[in-house]
Amino acid sequence: MLGSAERPLRVAVVGSGPSGFYATEALLKSGRTVQIDMYERLPVPYGLVRSGVAPDHPKLKQAILVYDKIARSPAFRLIGNVTIGRDLTVEELRGAYHAVMFTCGAEADRRLGIPGEDLPGSHTATEFVGWYNGHPDYRDLSFDLSQEVAVIIGQGNVAADVCRILAKTVDELKHTDIAEHALEALSRSRIREIHVIGRRGPAQAKFTNKELRELGELADAAAVIDPADLVLNPESEAELADKNNDVSAKNVEIFRGFAVPSGSTKRRRVHFHFFKSPVELRGRERLASIVLEKNRLEGPPFNQSARGTGEKMELQCGLLFRSIGYKGRPIPGLVFDERKGILPNDNGRLRDGNGVIPGLYCAGWIKRGPTGIIGTNRADSVATVNSLLADLEQLDDTGDKQGADALYPLLEKRGVKYIGFQDWLKIDAAEINRGRPKGKPREKFTRIAEMLEALQS
Repeated sequence: MLGSAERPLRVAVVGSGPSGFYATEALLKSGRTVQIDMYERLPVPYGLVRSGVAPDHPKLKQAILVYDKIARSPAFRLIGNVTIGRDLTVEELRGAYHAVMFTCGAEADRRLGIPGEDLPGSHTATEFVGWYNGHPDYRDLSFDLSQEVAVIIGQGNVAADVCRILAKTVDELKHTDIAEHALEALSRSRIREIHVIGRRGPAQAKFTNKELRELGELADAAAVIDPADLVLNPESEAELADKNNDVSAKNVEIFRGFAVPSGSTKRRRVHFHFFKSPVELRGRERLASIVLEKNRLEGPPFNQSARGTGEKMELQCGLLFRSIGYKGRPIPGLVFDERKGILPNDNGRLRDGNGVIPGLYCAGWIKRGPTGIIGTNRADSVATVNSLLADLEQLDDTGDKQGADALYPLLEKRGVKYIGFQDWLKIDAAEINRGRPKGKPREKFTRIAEMLEALQS
């Protein structure tokens, strides 16, 4: 039987974020004999837990302790600094493993689809988050923090993260693991007004209570709301009355606290706007303003949508971040659903035009879209692993499936410097040592070359 001591089940997991590690955990606990190789395009693992969680929320990064324990299993190998679709093909993986599972997340941002969206000064939240977290893809970006007015489109937790980083003082950030280049740039920031804009009302905002409350507790920035925006329609009142919707009810309560004049002397203001949608970004050579259309809500409770009224307003701003959702990126050799931004699948089994593709699976955001929190990925990954285990008799067991041992020679021939988990531990220790003199938990390497160089020294 495949999955026995005599015939170990060999699985490649592509992506080293939460869904990849939770899938690995489920396989290790399955009662089968497994060998798991995890492929990661960067030399450092942990995906969005490392490069997406805000530096001032260190408790959310404690999941790494769980992943570290999983990675120390003798049945697990990390193969970092390897990009599937470039350094190795999907077909080469299929030839070396009984099953391949893609857990590579949703790395691209959804677009607003309005004129002027690509003006200089208009950015995605992913770019800014990656920049201040030291992700190599975004290390060399620049953001014009000499502007005094910034706009954030979206009212979820990523928008809250962007807002906090823009609004906090250097003293509030300097003992976190924020990248040094970002801290230095933020220390010179001239931003005074931050506008957080949502197309629906306060009852539909997607902040969690903790993240929203924090925006009212900043050392030198005051939260501001027009009380008129807190007048709710009957459908929104019905939503708040639902006992299963206590997060939204608490959010509205927090918003009402922001609407009470405080006479604050803080330097910065965080303005919350509701019932507004962006329709145009304006500027000649760079962003100068945003045109917003006022909305009304239509539909029954929990299914209300924003409809434009035709009434417009223009807001001067020099910096904008859109935070309206994410989508996956295509992987060479696989069918991709451009509209949904996911890999088409049936309970985690990849599909193409002919149906289910034997031996190919997916989990996490690339499977279901960018929903839920870090822990949501555990149940999702377990469900995909259950699909894989149910398919054991149908998996291709022809030839000699050697896993990464069959692919290391290919990588070496192609000049790819792959790294293992022990290599990552050296990088990890070096980052911690770099942060210690600054009173930081770590000072991240922000370029791949620096990471690889740390292994030599």
